[in-house]
Amino acid sequence: MKRTDKYVLAVDLGTSGPKTALVSVHGDVVDSEFQDTPVILFPDGGAEQDPRGWWDAIRSTARKVIGKNLVPPEDIVAVSVTTQWSGTVPVDRDGRHLMNGIIWMDCRGSESVKDILKGLPKIEGYPLFKLLTWLRLTGGAPAQSGKDPICHILWLKQNLPDIYRRTYKFLEPKDYINLRLTGKFAATYDSILLHWVTDNRDPSHVVYNDRLLKMAGIEREKLPDLIQAMDILGPVQSEVARELGLREGTPVIGGTPDVPSAGVGSGAVRDYEGHIYIGTSSWISAHVPFKKTDLAHNFGSFPSPIPGRYLILTEQECAGKCLTWLRDNILYHKDELLLEESVPDIYKVLDRIVARVPPGANRVLFTPWLYGERSPVDDCTIRASFFNLSLENTREDIARAVFEGVAFNARWLLAPVEKFMGRRFEYLNFIGGGANSDIWSQIFADVFDRKIRQVKDPIYANARGAAFLASMALKYITLEDIPRTLQIKAEYTPNPDNRKLYDGLFNEFVNYYKTQRKACARMNKNAAGACVPPPVSQ
Repeated sequence: MKRTDKYVLAVDLGTSGPKTALVSVHGDVVDSEFQDTPVILFPDGGAEQDPRGWWDAIRSTARKVIGKNLVPPEDIVAVSVTTQWSGTVPVDRDGRHLMNGIIWMDCRGSESVKDILKGLPKIEGYPLFKLLTWLRLTGGAPAQSGKDPICHILWLKQNLPDIYRRTYKFLEPKDYINLRLTGKFAATYDSILLHWVTDNRDPSHVVYNDRLLKMAGIEREKLPDLIQAMDILGPVQSEVARELGLREGTPVIGGTPDVPSAGVGSGAVRDYEGHIYIGTSSWISAHVPFKKTDLAHNFGSFPSPIPGRYLILTEQECAGKCLTWLRDNILYHKDELLLEESVPDIYKVLDRIVARVPPGANRVLFTPWLYGERSPVDDCTIRASFFNLSLENTREDIARAVFEGVAFNARWLLAPVEKFMGRRFEYLNFIGGGANSDIWSQIFADVFDRKIRQVKDPIYANARGAAFLASMALKYITLEDIPRTLQIKAEYTPNPDNRKLYDGLFNEFVNYYKTQRKACARMNKNAAGACVPPPVSQ
């Protein structure tokens, strides 16, 4: 760390809570603090968090990390926020939230969105002429799963009309935190995307479209004005600066949600240079010089936080979450059979176990669809399973099968992404909590048959991306500096001895989906044909 460096206070608000870090303008993480924020789940598919809890946790973690005096306050040159995406916080004219924030997991809007999907003829549940309008102007369309902000807003309009009426602006989580920092209502070109009411054919000039607003049934005045991710929104409010220990006038940039920030923090910022993220969910992404939609596989390229650029956006619902499920529901499920305490770092133990199980997990397959799937299939009723278990298999095989199942699921997405780009990845940068695992890095290399580059400190990819955006906005670095400054911990090359084995198991993985999807649909739809959300643990 150079004492001459300048620093960014980077706030990364995930579903589990904020990770607030001091990051140099060149991407070096000085220190960070984390604090949990609980998720409130409802039996009807609702998922909410308290916005006040977000803000209190951010204030607390920011005070702690700044208060360590590792960096002089006058050297903190900006605040940059990245957060979970596809959430909705209704606020009044004074910026007070009117209810809990509805987060990306919430599917209560699946019935409400049907009102704007009326019309004939239909394609995959979408009225043809509306679908063509959405695709032409936005590159996508509202998710029938009900998880997009437009679906949240329509659900509120139908079920909580008083909240809808009193709402001055509907804000994404990032834009709510920026409001608390600056007192200004705004969204960025990328954060507003999943409302599906903006024309983003020019990524440098995204605007609301009257026809899209009419199709959505949302009043323009209830949505914030738009700026670019690298625009300066304003200074931190004086009282907030004093409380956090920042100098007055510290600028706050527009910022970006978590998926786009990872696209910057991964270091893969040149066109056709990809990254894979394994956290609670997962995705494969790359910057491309064009706008396009792959409707068959439920993804496309959309405005990047980097001005004038497009970023492929995909998502698979459960990745690292599968390890948490394995830990809590299989290995250390708290019932009368539990005779031992959970070890402090179960994931390192799992790495050691998985490393000693032969590739292929002794022919056990795991399908990681614990909460349905989004890409390359949009299927809210599909569910996870272990397949081909025998009396000979052990929990060690099951552990390896979970690691490999997540990799097979990602490979299922890899081929459509490469076809979308018109070329094959030479390598992928690996980020997210899953990238801390050496054995998982090798499994991905073997399953993908691609080189995997394990980024150093991969859990800071989002915060690093937020810091890079601020650094570029303030002219401390250029885009070309990012790949040069990013550090790669290790590179993993495919083991040719595993090619035939993994190709065969992958084919069975895809075949298993094809054979089981109808059974899962029968089991996980209600009488009205809507998805039944997984049961809520009490």
